[in-house]
Amino acid sequence: MKHAEKDVRKRGLREELRLTLRGLRLSRKLLPGFWSRRCLLLLADTVFPYYGLYFSALLVDELAGNCDVRRLLFLAACTVGGQLALNFFAQLLRRKVNMLDFMTFRATEMYLFDVQNGMQYEHLEDPDIVLLREKIHQQMNWGQGVPKLFYTLPSFLQTILNLLFAGSLTLSLLFRTAEGEFTGFAWFVNSPLSGLLFALLVALSAFCANRIAAGRTRGLVKVQEKRLRWSMTSQAMWSSISGADTRMFGMQKVILNALRRVNFTESFLKDEEKIRTRYGVWGLLLNTADTLAVFLYTAAKAFLGVFGIGSFLLYRGTVEKFVANVSGFTSCIGELRANNDALQRMFTFVDLPNEMYRGTLAVEKRDDLDYEIEFRDVGFRYPRTDAWALRHVSMKFRIGDKLAIVGENGSGKTTFIKLLCRLYDPTEGKILLNGIDVTRYRPDEYLSLFSVVFQDFALFDFPLGEVVSSGVTYDREKAADCLRRAGMEEKLADLEELAKEKGTEALDFAVGREYIRTGTDFSGGEKQKIALARALYKDAPFVILDEPTAALDPVAEAAVYEHFNRIAQDKTSVFISHRLSSCRFCDSIAVFDRGNLVQRGTHDELAADPSGKYYALWNAQAKYYRKEE
Repeated sequence: MKHAEKDVRKRGLREELRLTLRGLRLSRKLLPGFWSRRCLLLLADTVFPYYGLYFSALLVDELAGNCDVRRLLFLAACTVGGQLALNFFAQLLRRKVNMLDFMTFRATEMYLFDVQNGMQYEHLEDPDIVLLREKIHQQMNWGQGVPKLFYTLPSFLQTILNLLFAGSLTLSLLFRTAEGEFTGFAWFVNSPLSGLLFALLVALSAFCANRIAAGRTRGLVKVQEKRLRWSMTSQAMWSSISGADTRMFGMQKVILNALRRVNFTESFLKDEEKIRTRYGVWGLLLNTADTLAVFLYTAAKAFLGVFGIGSFLLYRGTVEKFVANVSGFTSCIGELRANNDALQRMFTFVDLPNEMYRGTLAVEKRDDLDYEIEFRDVGFRYPRTDAWALRHVSMKFRIGDKLAIVGENGSGKTTFIKLLCRLYDPTEGKILLNGIDVTRYRPDEYLSLFSVVFQDFALFDFPLGEVVSSGVTYDREKAADCLRRAGMEEKLADLEELAKEKGTEALDFAVGREYIRTGTDFSGGEKQKIALARALYKDAPFVILDEPTAALDPVAEAAVYEHFNRIAQDKTSVFISHRLSSCRFCDSIAVFDRGNLVQRGTHDELAADPSGKYYALWNAQAKYYRKEE
């Protein structure tokens, strides 16, 4: 992973071409119909100026020659009418293309979101991959990667079309000579040698344009990467969460000082302006030199009588366009090669391997919910570490069991749940469902058996009903019932009263105000109840609470767990906590210590064993929750 990031620019010509073509294929997939419309628009935009140049030259030659009125009127009508038709056609296409242009960032981001959803879970916890994803997002914001292709490739195609149109006339001019005897400089201008020299100058100009474009693009990307740190710091001033701490502890000056320090010590704004100015000056000088060379060369040819005044206007325009487009062609190549840095990062992310075995078996749908889970000598090490998070864990539990997983922080409780839900596969041993290795089941089928409320659960700022149901279309009565069962009766009643005033429904209020103005604020306890309601709505056979109430005091946590145990009815409930008082009502308690399952039994059995870990933990915590007689 780090190696790929380090060698992001060490690519040969074949690799450069492969990256660009892969990006092009992806762009066609993201926005079907974009390139067909874009190519038609390019053709219209390319033909338009040459059409005008061609008929203008014919008009001038006619005025300088026979001056036939009928022919002049015909040429004028062709010039105006043709340009009007081309312009009208181009405007119709441009409206649609501009709309698709606006969607390029969104389409690419949606694609990456879809890739991330199907990604192996361990990648989401890898800090290197998280940073890579952030870099990809930032580069997209700066117009790099696939969005860059939507803008640069059309320019590249247009330069090719221009080269075909202008090149046919320019190449004929380079070796076109006047009749007669010439000496000295006039002989040189009239000879093919001048055309060869002019072609060499065009090639040199193209090389310089390529270097200027690539240098400008790479320089700006390098400066923009520095801005990532500044933007992440500035977000602290706008965050509603960190904003409270900022005001409480008066950290405004600290953050502003950090922003100023980043701004002036790294001086990315000055660096960016310096790069734009430096390469802009070089580009201006090159363009001026090209224009002067074209004018002098075509004027000298016209002076020698190689062609007339009308043809001089035509040749001057076409040769100037040819030279400009040769430079533009090489500039586009330079920009595309520089843009391949961003494409390589994105495809490194997209191509991350999913090494988890994906079985094909469907989970048996049983009306009696008779499922049994077995951990058979399971051990697990997280990626990039040699330490065992779990070792030699063997246990069984069946539907209807009330199981508590207890232990100190870092004892392996959450790792046990991640393995149970198959977010990770065991390093050694097996996990079985009704005697079959869980890796043989389809992942989506197996996950459908579980409903988990994690310690750091996430509630998005979507309508309340969509949050509870995890769907756009859902059973509104069931969602409301789950909220009431989770203890949200009073809040739901308040929302229903408010909904009557606003002409909407309680479940349509968003959980927060960050994205939707009709949202409402919920307290921390209310959000926990929403998370519990979401677990109930899924109606999975296994329901797991992974310390979602860790911020509460022991007595309040125990009350939440006991309440959820009552409303979970006949489901298998797994309660994870480092507070032993919260789980005394469970049928069985599994005690973890330093990644090992050290005890299993009821509360009374474990509390009566002075030599056990549970006894030590119980007595150490008893002062926090023991009630006075």
